[in-house]
Amino acid sequence: MATVSLGTTPGGTTPVGTTPGVNTPDSEKNDEFQEHEKILSPDFLSTAQITDLLTEDVDGIQEKLRIFLNFKNLHTHLKDAIILDYYVSGFMWAKGMDFSVTQYSKFMTLLDMLLHNLRTLHMSLEDSIKWFGEVMAEIGPRHSQKKKEWNIFDVKQANAIIDYLKISLFQHYKLYEFMFYSTREEIVIGTEQVIEVVKPADHPFPAPLEEGISLDTYSAFIEPPPMSDTDLNGLDQEQGPEETQLDTDTSDKDPLAGFTIEDVKSVLAQVTDDVLVSIQALLCEAFSHHTSAQVN
Repeated sequence: MATVSLGTTPGGTTPVGTTPGVNTPDSEKNDEFQEHEKILSPDFLSTAQITDLLTEDVDGIQEKLRIFLNFKNLHTHLKDAIILDYYVSGFMWAKGMDFSVTQYSKFMTLLDMLLHNLRTLHMSLEDSIKWFGEVMAEIGPRHSQKKKEWNIFDVKQANAIIDYLKISLFQHYKLYEFMFYSTREEIVIGTEQVIEVVKPADHPFPAPLEEGISLDTYSAFIEPPPMSDTDLNGLDQEQGPEETQLDTDTSDKDPLAGFTIEDVKSVLAQVTDDVLVSIQALLCEAFSHHTSAQVN
């Protein structure tokens, strides 16, 4: 007769059950499934976000991802523009592959984790490819039939993902490293200049040049003191009557007042005779040259 072991309880005796902490095949399978679910978690995009993006064209996808990533100044912040293009290009490629929503979620999370490893963890290209291979081994096709239901991508899709990441991220890995790690000089798109304007007309001398004497020396020993309004009015009163008298004398005086009509005729006749004599001499010289040319 078989003997059943009994355990003591406050209310009596009960059969001894399964000892806590001992793994059964079901619990091991459940733990393994939970570990598998941690791969590429948490999701970069939710199911609702992916469903919403699938209804948009490329411009709508770019705008909604820009809002999701909180990028504002894409025209001036080139790093944000490159990162946004990285995600938009990946989503559009996945759209062409006709993925399911779950496959979209894992693929976009894969893109985000690869960029996180590069940007935050400073993972090298070799380490990044190694990590990518380990992840694809978990979410890609399996040879074991008992875990076939865990497969997210089939063989064809897995190979396509490898080819895409090869030409999109890994081929340009050095450029992404340069973008994230290298400091660049800030481009000056505006500047301020101080321009010295011309001083008022009450300064008879121009301001000294930078390579000349100092402004203090010029102001103390060379620049004349500015004249007050009282001095200017007195100077105008002193010079006013004399200048007015000279202007009046000049305007009233006739330049031909000292000449008679005969004097004017005599001057004109003399000028006319001089002009005629000059013209006659030129004609004679020209005629003599012409005659000698014909004789020759």
